[in-house]
Amino acid sequence: MIEYYIARKYLKAKHKINFVKILSTISIVGITIGVAALIIVLSVFNGFGSIVTNILVSFDPHVKIISTNKNLTEKDFNIILDKTKNHSNIKSITKIAEAKALFINDKTYEVVNLVGVETVYTKNDESIKSKIISGKYDLSNNNIILGLALALRLGVRVGDEVVITSAYNIEKTIINFTLPQTNKFIVSGIFESDNRDYDVGYAFTSLQSAQKLFGLNNEINSIEFRLVDFHDSEDFKNEISKKINNDLTVQTWYDLHKELYNVMLIERWSAYIILCLIIAVATFNIFASLTMTVIEKKRDIGILRALGLNENSIKKIFLMNGFFSGLIGTFLGLFLGLFVCYLQINYKIYPLDPMKYIIDAIPIQIRVTDILAISFMSIFLSSIAAYFPSKRATKINLIESIKYE
Repeated sequence: MIEYYIARKYLKAKHKINFVKILSTISIVGITIGVAALIIVLSVFNGFGSIVTNILVSFDPHVKIISTNKNLTEKDFNIILDKTKNHSNIKSITKIAEAKALFINDKTYEVVNLVGVETVYTKNDESIKSKIISGKYDLSNNNIILGLALALRLGVRVGDEVVITSAYNIEKTIINFTLPQTNKFIVSGIFESDNRDYDVGYAFTSLQSAQKLFGLNNEINSIEFRLVDFHDSEDFKNEISKKINNDLTVQTWYDLHKELYNVMLIERWSAYIILCLIIAVATFNIFASLTMTVIEKKRDIGILRALGLNENSIKKIFLMNGFFSGLIGTFLGLFLGLFVCYLQINYKIYPLDPMKYIIDAIPIQIRVTDILAISFMSIFLSSIAAYFPSKRATKINLIESIKYE
């Protein structure tokens, strides 16, 4: 293919105007830096996003059913259970009674989300049990499990007693003009979830103890499902939404933290767009270098036309020239970016202080889709930059170009 051969020659050839070679080199270096930066930055975003997701889904339910109008009765629960329990992807089904409660120990007061749990179906699911760092998972006889940060604030440890009251008890106190009714709970375990908001803001007890404290009369707030694969949560949600009443709302782990994920998505796209400007600037250099190459090779173009090459072939020569520049820069950028990611994954060249962070180094997660998207965008912009100079090359007058010089 003669167009490919000539384009490759032009890419390697020395130029009469040295500035053309400089512009061509700058364009390739610019694309290399832009592609490498995109690979590294998006891989870091992927790494942090993966860590956040793993922390959240290891603690939160994968799917949650709540009622928008009222609490769920035992009858409501049994209806939902009959419609969902045979699903092969379910790992556990749990009844939940949750509300704000006031924790009191000596002169320390903390408002905490107290969660009453009763697992009615489980298949090797130990989401909370696996996070116990002191004591054991025991919710019987008014036992309670606290987060580590909450236990430190209250100054309690396993075996200590905590006094708890709820909004329901406070309301009764106001109405009846009596002293606040409180319940005493024994700390049976302390957990750590790697999420300070959970460790300081959540405590767990049995469903019966929570129902009594909140005055729920055997009713529950929600039903939580954990799946074998949490990535199937959206499909599971769509499937069970068709089987339950319209006054029930189904939420996935993503819905529970939608604002957080939206912010992370905006940050990711912002970084992508900003770093794409580096590649865009580099493609302007391709445009400039090819334009000057067309002027410099005006006589060559005339000779090629006289030898029988048509306008389409001339256009292909310069399009390929720009394409090759983009391809070289993209390949070098991919190599550089992936090499830096490899060093960070295996040698942790940018460490973090594990005393301040839950990880010991900047996390990296490489995705094939990112590599393909970055490569396509880089080569596409390079080809677009080469289009206008190549189109100009076809408009050179044959006779005048042969007479040139």
